[in-house]
Amino acid sequence: QNTFTVCFSVGYSAVALNHVIDFKEKKQEIVKPVSPSELFPSLPIVQGSSKRIKVLTRLTLIVSDPSHCNLLRSTSANIRLYDIIAVFPKTEKLFHIACTTLDVDLVCINVTEKLPFYFRRPPVNMAIDRGIYFELLYTPAIKDSTMRRYTISNAISLMQICKGK
Repeated sequence: QNTFTVCFSVGYSAVALNHVIDFKEKKQEIVKPVSPSELFPSLPIVQGSSKRIKVLTRLTLIVSDPSHCNLLRSTSANIRLYDIIAVFPKTEKLFHIACTTLDVDLVCINVTEKLPFYFRRPPVNMAIDRGIYFELLYTPAIKDSTMRRYTISNAISLMQICKGK
């Protein structure tokens, strides 16, 4: 709640509550998202505006095996309760599946390390045509120059494949 209060006071108009599921850990289930009414009795007003803050729910699935994607293909009642669905593929095959067949909003890419695969134009173009966005995780690049170099290199590579889209 303290983090949200700071976000509201500096003028954020929307905040997302992220629930991360890593299938490496045993017995991971998709649970119902936390309702904003559970956190705040009444949503705060955005500073400098008369509108109330918008609180979204986000589900991030870290997939390292193609069988993990079956969970997204099924019509789970709990998955439909989330506003944003993101997938973090660990291999090129999973990246291709995420871009071409999965019903997701975001494909997360960790650009602070040497990627185990190269971005290919067909799946990236198909993701763009389907309205899927790419999220580059760059937070660790702030601390280390090697990670910063990988971040810049991988981001440029993705931008060249996307042609700036």
